[in-house]
Amino acid sequence: MTIWTDTLGAEVRFHQAGPWRTRALEAGSGDHHVILLSGITGHVEGWSRNVIPLAEQGLHVHAIDALGHGFTDKPTDIDYIAPNFAKHVIAFMDAAGIERADFVGQSLGGWIMLYVAKEYPDRVGRMVHVTGAGILLDDEARAQEAAKVGDAVATVTTKALEAPSRETVRKRLEWLMYRPETVTDELVETRYQIYCLPDSQAAMPKLVAQAPGEANRPYMLTEADLAALPHETLILWSDHNPTTPPEVGERASEIMPNATFDMIHDAGHWPMFEQPEAFNKTVGAFLAGGAA
Repeated sequence: MTIWTDTLGAEVRFHQAGPWRTRALEAGSGDHHVILLSGITGHVEGWSRNVIPLAEQGLHVHAIDALGHGFTDKPTDIDYIAPNFAKHVIAFMDAAGIERADFVGQSLGGWIMLYVAKEYPDRVGRMVHVTGAGILLDDEARAQEAAKVGDAVATVTTKALEAPSRETVRKRLEWLMYRPETVTDELVETRYQIYCLPDSQAAMPKLVAQAPGEANRPYMLTEADLAALPHETLILWSDHNPTTPPEVGERASEIMPNATFDMIHDAGHWPMFEQPEAFNKTVGAFLAGGAA
């Protein structure tokens, strides 16, 4: 299977989300909208094994390139922090005529999703937080651990961005996976071509420095923030995630008033790509349980 065959029936669309031209991969129809948000320097192709299967479960799916990512605009005159990522998401929803949506956010996308829910609660239905970032527990050891994770993500991503080659991009992608052989030549080529875009070269160093770093840490969600989110939430981890440990997700699920925790096995940071059948079944069942 290829990205092309996996996404047959989906439509690539560009929306003018405020000042930012935004790429979306869309499938399905109806008013039960689901927005998929990727991790740092990610792009919609990372959801290629999920968009159609989720749409087949009755969902209207929109995988989008976040601000500064993929083929969405990459401004150099803004800070890549949660408030601006959230403004972009809301602008996309307005442009696409989406009043309210469920969200699936992976890694940085999970952080963005939680921040959107905090600042724009009425625009968010159910949420799925996948191997996510942006959670700041009260425990000081966990806080230091979160900072180390952010630094590690920035370091490995910067290595792939500096004079990108197919080899460095492959290493970055293999770091995400439990089984390195999961990374296909097609996925490597896709990300390599995106990294080589002139606007990527101009903006992504700032993105990688800010989004997982000190500039964005004031916008992590504290335990008090999590306790105030009433949204039905599935916190979904993987057993070989190379970033934040599952105990953080489990603790967050205990703090949030309407959250549950689940685990995808035999997967790293991208369970949606490594274990798509289990992922689509679990996420689809949670989201398709009723209207957003």
